[in-house]
Amino acid sequence: MIDVAIHTLRELASTIPPTAPGVERQMIIGDLASKASPAERTAMRKLMDAVLLRMQKLNASDIDIGGLGTTGYIWYRIYGDKKPDRELPVFTPDEASLLIQSILIERQRLFLYENRNLDFSYTVMQDDSMFRFRADAYFDLDQLALNMRAINATVRPYKNLDFHPNVTKALSLAHSSHGLTLVTGITGSGKSSTLDSIIDANNHSVDAHIVIISSPIEYVHKPDRCIVRHREVGRDVLSFKEGAIQALRQDPDIIVIGEMRDPDTIFTALEITDSGHKVFSTLHTASAIETIDRVIGEVPPIEQERVRLRLADTLSCVLSQKLVPTLDGKLTLAKEIMLMIPSVRAAIKNNNTGEIYQMMAESADIGMITLEQDLKRLYLQRRISLETAMVNANNKRRLQQILNANAIGD
Repeated sequence: MIDVAIHTLRELASTIPPTAPGVERQMIIGDLASKASPAERTAMRKLMDAVLLRMQKLNASDIDIGGLGTTGYIWYRIYGDKKPDRELPVFTPDEASLLIQSILIERQRLFLYENRNLDFSYTVMQDDSMFRFRADAYFDLDQLALNMRAINATVRPYKNLDFHPNVTKALSLAHSSHGLTLVTGITGSGKSSTLDSIIDANNHSVDAHIVIISSPIEYVHKPDRCIVRHREVGRDVLSFKEGAIQALRQDPDIIVIGEMRDPDTIFTALEITDSGHKVFSTLHTASAIETIDRVIGEVPPIEQERVRLRLADTLSCVLSQKLVPTLDGKLTLAKEIMLMIPSVRAAIKNNNTGEIYQMMAESADIGMITLEQDLKRLYLQRRISLETAMVNANNKRRLQQILNANAIGD
């Protein structure tokens, strides 16, 4: 079946005019994909499904297809390392572009041509199992490229996050009916998985209404004690801001904003939190303190003081995390946690965020921890190497100091 699919793909790609340039070429490829026969479309989709299902066998988190950067290979990221799969066929740029466009609908193709980028979700069914992927299609020197990330079919149990009881109280609707929680980290740090664990814990512990606004929707929560609404940006709602504003008219208890990526979304998140709702969102930042500075820095200077004060009043918790390689070749979670105790709120209001790190370092008894302290813990537990700890530390000098202090104490 796969050989037939590859033959179909190559036969169709061979009809693409060699002289068509840039976006026009992609439009020709899209037209070819849309006019393919049902059998041809099915064959190309089965080929895409096969290379995605191979991710399960390889324990891969991501796949990359197309564009000149792949040199024709399909690449998988396995336990943090991205490598080409030399057991799979090599595709020409046109073949890869056609394969990518074969899984898009016409509206998505038009958006891709206009914006040169498209975020979407994709589902593969196998027997009674459903595998979902978060996808990003984009241009690479006039050719199409695609990254797809596997979405966990199950949620990581909340207890496996190993949070202090005070952190759990801050995250639980049962203990706190309002407040903004930010889950942060670089791309691929597991933010979405952590957020899904938190939402899942609330879903199973309180009687409430959860509205999730994301781009795209990744894990689909099965309602238990909560009504859970999933609204995908570009599909169910036009933007994060619009989704958040509309959610206020839908009688929610928890609102999840997939990412605070622009000033409008930041203002909206603060406003709906201020109105007495529990709000969760994510940011691409590497530390709790950087998160505070980033949120304030994203808005116009004239608004920064107002946002600083509102953030200090509405923020409940910041979880910053990284996935770091373990000694057995897998990945583990290293985290930093900031809770909004009075001294932290005062530091934010007074624009003294540089003081917060020491407050976190000295407050392990109430649930706060710095990334360096958590890396030290993983190193002393012999789960990660010293080199890994140092590479992933935000403050390498501080990590060395606390490691030296531990050695002296021994």
